[in-house]
Amino acid sequence: MSPRLRLVCLSFLVLFVELALIRWTGENVVYLSYFSNFVLLGSFLGIGIGFLRSKSRFRLFPWAPVALALLVLFVRHFHVEIDRSGNQLIYFGSLTKTGLPLWQTLPVVFVTTAAIMALIAEETARAFARFEPLEAYRLDIIGSILGIALFSLLSFLELPPLAWGGVVAVLFLVLLPRRLVAVPAVVALVALVVSLGIESRPAWDNPVATSWSPYYKIEVAHTPPYYNVSVNGIPHQTISTVAYRKKTEPLYFVPYERIGNRKPGNVLIVGAGTGTDVAIALAHGASHIDAVEIDPRLYALGKQLQPNHAYQDPRVSVHITDGRAFLEQTHTKYDLILFALPDSLTLVSGQSSLRLESYLFTLESMRTARAHLKPDGVFAMYNYYRQQWLIDRFAGTLDDVYGKPPCVDTTGGDFAVLSDGAVTCKTTWSAGGRTVPSPSRDDYPFPYLRTRSIPSLYLLTLGLVLAASLVGVRAAGAPFRQMRSYLDLFFMGAAFLLLETKNVVQFALLFGTTWLVNALVFGGILLVVLAAVEVARRIPPPPRRLLYAALFAALAVAWAVPPDDLLTLSWGLRLPAAIALAFSPVFCANLLFAERFRDVGSSTVAFGANLLGAMVGGILEYASLLVGYRALLLVTAGLYACAFIFGRRWVSVGAVAPAADTGA
Repeated sequence: MSPRLRLVCLSFLVLFVELALIRWTGENVVYLSYFSNFVLLGSFLGIGIGFLRSKSRFRLFPWAPVALALLVLFVRHFHVEIDRSGNQLIYFGSLTKTGLPLWQTLPVVFVTTAAIMALIAEETARAFARFEPLEAYRLDIIGSILGIALFSLLSFLELPPLAWGGVVAVLFLVLLPRRLVAVPAVVALVALVVSLGIESRPAWDNPVATSWSPYYKIEVAHTPPYYNVSVNGIPHQTISTVAYRKKTEPLYFVPYERIGNRKPGNVLIVGAGTGTDVAIALAHGASHIDAVEIDPRLYALGKQLQPNHAYQDPRVSVHITDGRAFLEQTHTKYDLILFALPDSLTLVSGQSSLRLESYLFTLESMRTARAHLKPDGVFAMYNYYRQQWLIDRFAGTLDDVYGKPPCVDTTGGDFAVLSDGAVTCKTTWSAGGRTVPSPSRDDYPFPYLRTRSIPSLYLLTLGLVLAASLVGVRAAGAPFRQMRSYLDLFFMGAAFLLLETKNVVQFALLFGTTWLVNALVFGGILLVVLAAVEVARRIPPPPRRLLYAALFAALAVAWAVPPDDLLTLSWGLRLPAAIALAFSPVFCANLLFAERFRDVGSSTVAFGANLLGAMVGGILEYASLLVGYRALLLVTAGLYACAFIFGRRWVSVGAVAPAADTGA
């Protein structure tokens, strides 16, 4: 294998394993579905350590399959489930707790993830060091783009973990130097494939019973007269007849009682899922239904298993998209808009605290929903809200939007129906003496967080991350004296991670929280990074102070234009405007990074420092729970200001013409 191809393949392996670990661990360790950047932080720590160890005499790459197999076996046999005690942050999880406690499981996952990525990254760094810095970075980005492209394709095809493990195993066998292919590595790869094959086997034997969507591992159990649907091991939906649902859960029918004697007419159901809510609307005489569901596999199961055949009815139009995105794009007026248990059990990406449905429950979203109601239309939402303060938050939001308190129907448990608009209430919501949490907003889309704070569980996790990072970097024998020369690259890494996160959540608001939008944003960012590198390689650079000035100007413009302003634009104008606002600072930042990286004395140490900075940026992302996402741009600007200060000696040096690409 040529050195160039080897570096591309190793970079591909690094990103593919990172994405697969984020996705797979979240399916098996439920907490990681709620803050999957825990695995991302471990990945950045490991990659940074691997690059700092690139000159070590001991070649540890052959032990990477062993570490990966051990993590898979551990997670497969020691589960941990959600503890729903406490009322500061709500998790939608199982009522029971089994397996190892959280404080034992998460440290093992974090440390092992860091070890896996360090072992792979060490070999990547050895290949990296064979090229001049900018060329090495260019090849690394190309490999990363290919990695995210293949992983997105496997998600689109809804293939089980065996496919992911197969890709990884083949890459290891290709990349391991023949003289280093030891028995433990081969045994580990076999164990990895067999374990993932056992997990994936039900999908081959009975795709109805077990399947993988782009978001979840989905399991279906038939318990006549209904089907139980679980995602990532948590009970999620029930597929049943309308008659059975009315007998067992009558509150699902309350919205139609609040309409009065009218038929529902034109209906929008957000969170249509496996179709039982759609069947109920049809049974009440709906003339047309727009059924919105984000998960294509849940829709497919409903179409196959829903006993009333709701999705086959010609009155039903199905839309596989995000509910908020559909509301922003449609021009239809409805007699009834229903948010039918649209709670997700995962995050939008591995580097944000945004859940799939977070933007659906903001004040701005509720106002958009009202704008799509007919004058005598009704809005309703129901769920197992778990806490009275969450009911109060949503009820207060509806009170603000409709100018009157909503109807509240409950059996006294944690299931509640809130309805407003042209409704006749049996019981009207009143806060009484309770403190009502303020509405969730587009800039602060955290409806399940009671107050602006960082929950204790998150603080414990971040403390663990920092402690493990300090120990890991010290144990790896990092060249701290050399790293001090690259403090500006460290701050660039932290700033860029926050900038990337801000773009992910902004595009999720503007175009939907679907996996496809998320994949396109990450792919787009990598393409912009590659474009910046190509420009730096071919065009004489402008003065370095001018590059910083352009970056701060792009950040200022991005901060000055709230994302909600873009929602008022048509889709054709919104897309180019969003791309310009989001990717301009990305391009400037990476042009600056490329120019700085060209001059480094040790590319692996400099890149390692940059990756460790990215890990710190991942920790700082939790500041959004205090200040919202827009303010992250101010933090980003502050970090780039630190990079300017610590790199002022480099900034003051005159521009250097780009070196010729000799193919070395």
